[in-house]
Amino acid sequence: MKLIIAQGNPGSEYKKTRHNIGWLALDAIANELNADDWQQKTKFHGFVAPVTFNDSKALLLKPTTFYNDTGRAVRTVTDFYNLQPSDILVLHDELALPRGSVRVRPSGSSAGNNGIKSISSHLGSEEYWRLRIGIKPNHQVANSSQYVLNPLSSSDQEALKQLQPTLILYVKKFLNGSLKAHSFSLPETKA
Repeated sequence: MKLIIAQGNPGSEYKKTRHNIGWLALDAIANELNADDWQQKTKFHGFVAPVTFNDSKALLLKPTTFYNDTGRAVRTVTDFYNLQPSDILVLHDELALPRGSVRVRPSGSSAGNNGIKSISSHLGSEEYWRLRIGIKPNHQVANSSQYVLNPLSSSDQEALKQLQPTLILYVKKFLNGSLKAHSFSLPETKA
């Protein structure tokens, strides 16, 4: 069993914000893997959907704990299924990466991401997979906290759409145990 979690915030006001790009990516992945049976599970603090790919089973998770407290949901699922940190893949936005780029790593620091800090704190480990989706603007922003909570621009949405095949490929590799650290960028996108 593996866990694929997308960081984001519950509520319609956050649905299409940059901080919820992980949730949007997970929706595309769920669609590709025919996981249409999302159910809210209060014991897991989120919405879950089971998937199977090439005999590998996984649980998709969209926590309802808010972005900065996702560790609580991850810990609950991890304990219930007796998972190891290496069985976990976290999809999240990354302000340090340009729009249209992704980076996947088997471990690492939080890089200032409070949701990642929460997961690491609850697991007592930083040895879990992260799939970082770039949202860095092409211009300087005065308030990064406000920027991530703003709606996705049309170029953000287009970049995410173009990245979907790559994100799906990485998730499939994670599920079959062949995922390696990697970076990918689309050709230059406009603001």
